[in-house]
Amino acid sequence: MTAAPLLRIRGLRKSFGSNVVLDGVDLDVAESAVTVLLGPSGSGKSTLLRCINHLEKLDAGFVEVGGEIIGYRYDRHRLHELSPSAATRQRARIGMVFQQFNLFPHMTVLENIVEAPIAVARKPRNEAVAQARELLDQVGLAGREDSYPRQMSGGQQQRVAIARALAMEPRLMLFDEPTSALDPELVGDVLAVMKDLAVSGMTMVVVTHEIGFAREVADSVVFLDGGRILESGPPDEVLAHPRNDRARAFLTAVL
Repeated sequence: MTAAPLLRIRGLRKSFGSNVVLDGVDLDVAESAVTVLLGPSGSGKSTLLRCINHLEKLDAGFVEVGGEIIGYRYDRHRLHELSPSAATRQRARIGMVFQQFNLFPHMTVLENIVEAPIAVARKPRNEAVAQARELLDQVGLAGREDSYPRQMSGGQQQRVAIARALAMEPRLMLFDEPTSALDPELVGDVLAVMKDLAVSGMTMVVVTHEIGFAREVADSVVFLDGGRILESGPPDEVLAHPRNDRARAFLTAVL
C-alpha cells in the first residue's frame, strides 16, 4: 500500500484582481522527497509556496500537510478559515526560507533563531538556546551566535535563516529562490546546507533556477507556466527530455 503524500494540493486557484496566478494546481510530495519548481518569472511558483503555508489565501482548492488542511477547518461539511493565532500555530510546522533573509537586524544571530521557538512553541529558553547552537553548527556557523546580521555575508545570513526555520522542527521546508540574492561565490555554501537537509530526509519544495541542484538532489521536477503545471517527473526526464514545448524552450534558455 502506497503511503499518503505528506503534501497534497488539489484544484488550487489564486487570482490577484483579474490576474489568474494559479489555475487549478494539483501536486503531491511524498515524505522525505525533494520537489523543485521551475518556470519563468510570473509563472506562479512563489505564490504556490505562499499558498502552501497560508501566507496567501486560496480562491479555490485546498492544501493538506500530513493529512491536515492548511488554513482552514471543516465544520458541518464546510471549510472555515482558521483564526490568525491558529493559522500561526499551524504554519509553524512549515518552514519557509525567502529570497531576502528577513532576519531581525537589531537581534543577534542567536536571538533570531530562538525567538519563535520561545514565543510560539513555548520552548524553555535554555532548550531553545541549546538547539540554536546545534543548528548553527549544522549550517556551518558555529561560534557566530553573538554576531548581528550586518556583520555577516549574504550567504551566512541565508544559512542563519535556514537554521531559524529548522528551529521550529518543521515537517516541510519551503525555499523561495534562496540563492537568487547571493553573489555567485556564496551560492555553494547555501546549496550544500540544502543538500545535507535532503540527505537527512527533510521534505522540501524548492523554487530555484539552480538546475545543477535540481538534477542532483530533486526527486521530482515540476515546470509551471501561466499558473499551471505543464510537466512533472524525475529530473532525468524533465530536464533532459522535456515533452512540453514551453518547458523545452525554457530549459534550452537556462541550461
